[in-house]
Amino acid sequence: MTKVEIVNKLPYSDPFLFVDQITEVSQKHIVGHYTFDESHDFYKGHFVNFPVTPGVILLECMMQIGLVSLGIYLLRDKNFDLKSNSTVAMVDNEARFYKPVFPNEKVTVVSDLEYFRFHKLKSKVKMLNEAEEVVCSGTFSGILKPGDE
Repeated sequence: MTKVEIVNKLPYSDPFLFVDQITEVSQKHIVGHYTFDESHDFYKGHFVNFPVTPGVILLECMMQIGLVSLGIYLLRDKNFDLKSNSTVAMVDNEARFYKPVFPNEKVTVVSDLEYFRFHKLKSKVKMLNEAEEVVCSGTFSGILKPGDE
């Protein structure tokens, strides 16, 4: 499975797709990137005259790259199609925020697998800004279940 195929299998589209590119992927690791375009609607009101990317959107970006994209890769040999009959759900997250992300800022999400068993995927995920400073980090887990099981 190629990095482009992983992105194409994500069950999201604009304006809620927060993955531009996957640059590394293996059985235990994934790295992806996203640029938060200033045209996103959430910048209009968060915060007035000082737009900052909402934390929940940062978490969503981390989940899309660090959990869902990694899960798609890990289940590449199964009938795992999130756009039709498979299941994905966040189970748990612990996150800490350290720095803001501003409009037009490119972030890098790095995820290292802790375990994947019984359809539960758990990873340590961090987001870096363009200066390679940690913006936020956490441990995330979710259920990824192919539709034929």
